[in-house]
Amino acid sequence: MAEALNRSIAFAGIDIGKNSFHVVGLDERGAIVLRQKRSRAQVEARFANMPPCLIGMEACVGAHHLSRGLQRLGHDARLMPARYVRPYSKGQKNDFNDAEAIAEAVQRPTMKFVATKTVDQLDLQAMHRVRERLVSQRTGIINQIRAFLLERGIAVRQGLRFLRSELASILAAPSDALSPRMVRIIEDLTGDWRRLDERVEGLSKEIEAIARRDAGCERLISVPV
Repeated sequence: MAEALNRSIAFAGIDIGKNSFHVVGLDERGAIVLRQKRSRAQVEARFANMPPCLIGMEACVGAHHLSRGLQRLGHDARLMPARYVRPYSKGQKNDFNDAEAIAEAVQRPTMKFVATKTVDQLDLQAMHRVRERLVSQRTGIINQIRAFLLERGIAVRQGLRFLRSELASILAAPSDALSPRMVRIIEDLTGDWRRLDERVEGLSKEIEAIARRDAGCERLISVPV
């Protein structure tokens, strides 16, 4: 009975949750033949016992890892942007209905898919995201230093390089505008700024080195801007 059920599944949709995944399987006619709730660890084991089928998932956190695992089992696992899946949702929103909508959407010949990322591509993406966060933190520190100086009547021209070049002399010069406590606060912020500079520079060099080894990235780097 279970073997016959497995053979009848032509399309499947997986709604990915934090701990529980909801799976809906359709036969060639589009009828629902499988509705199951599985833990994260059980999903690949469930599909390991099934003949190859077309499996759809929304492109979200964890989807690329699962997609690679299902592809290794011989399935045609595809990822889709969530906004392209919504039109196929029927009835009240719940996890099983979402999984059914995914199973419907993955069959559409005009569907736009997201390429499954490799481990190296996910590493590179993570590095970009970390660098973006560090740059944002650095900008916040720079703006805070400017604000503290301006509150005490010390204006520095706009531009990171101007603040970088003038800050040491501002803090070293005797001034009634800056109390010893404020000098110490700004010096601590400057230390944070310097450490963030080092981390951003390190990540930038690593990202550039990886890009130089990738033909597609190399072509993008060479495009004039």
